[in-house]
Amino acid sequence: MKAKKNSLYSFSRVQSVIGLIAIVVMAILLSPRAGNGSIIFLQWGNITDVLRQQSEIGIIALAMTFVILTGGIDLSVGSVLALSASIAAMLLIKWHTPLGPQAHIVVAVCAALIASTAIGVLNGLGVARLRLQPFIVTLATMIGVRGLARWMTQNSNIDFGFGHDVSAIFASSLSQKFLVISVFLVLAVLFALLLQRTVFGRYVRSVGDNELAARYSGVPIASVKIWVYSLAGLFAGLAGVIHAARAYQGNPNDGVAYELDAIAAVVMGGTSLAGGKGSIFGTVVGTLIMGVLTNILRLKQIDANAELMIKALIIVAAVWAQQKRRTA
Repeated sequence: MKAKKNSLYSFSRVQSVIGLIAIVVMAILLSPRAGNGSIIFLQWGNITDVLRQQSEIGIIALAMTFVILTGGIDLSVGSVLALSASIAAMLLIKWHTPLGPQAHIVVAVCAALIASTAIGVLNGLGVARLRLQPFIVTLATMIGVRGLARWMTQNSNIDFGFGHDVSAIFASSLSQKFLVISVFLVLAVLFALLLQRTVFGRYVRSVGDNELAARYSGVPIASVKIWVYSLAGLFAGLAGVIHAARAYQGNPNDGVAYELDAIAAVVMGGTSLAGGKGSIFGTVVGTLIMGVLTNILRLKQIDANAELMIKALIIVAAVWAQQKRRTA
């Protein structure tokens, strides 16, 4: 039985890679062309734009993989991203300090990450200690944190300055393509090592695979769940900092449906929503699939609402395929 499960899991990873190749080929075929006849999708600027934009989703999806591997879900990451971006922007624009620009930026970023991690801890406590359903806990957090971000900013954007303003330095430094993409790739390697090479990674898988058996085996179930939701909060916050830098503003209404994209990336990468089975490699592949899909839809000027519906259908199709493999 174990050999069968492993073979099905390996097949899902191969299927994800095949899916990525197929959607890239589709994007090339459907891509509009520039005035000189070149394929816009293949232009280096477009490809790096896709990678930078998907790095935000990818960073969230890496931590979401751990949450889903435990059999959980986190619907609050989009709201946490907005809160993090808003906190960073408020401290950069409205907080006047004798600190130099670099120290000012460090304090703003740390404050945003601490607040985001605290939200993740609250989610973990609700799931692990109060034993509430992850869907309910994180849905409540999604609503409450969005309201908090809007209340803090009076439901308005906080725009960054230009030139030598500290917020402009923050934005120009942290929005560079090379930096953002590199952060995602480095984190992907670290998360893969954490999942594959550490006791914590084995605990995460065992909790999702069979929580009762894991409890009898001495796995600290509550601690594992608190940690994975804390990581989800932390890295949603990091994505929020990057998002604020890229958008040159803190917007409490940003991040809507980011949880959809992150969950879709994880599921498209072969991670089972039932928990226990999945990989960081698959999540990276799933992130790229969603990025290419989003890019070609926008290049073809498909309505944003239709884009959301297409992504929803993809999630349903991916979950259906997982169920078919398990019952095969």
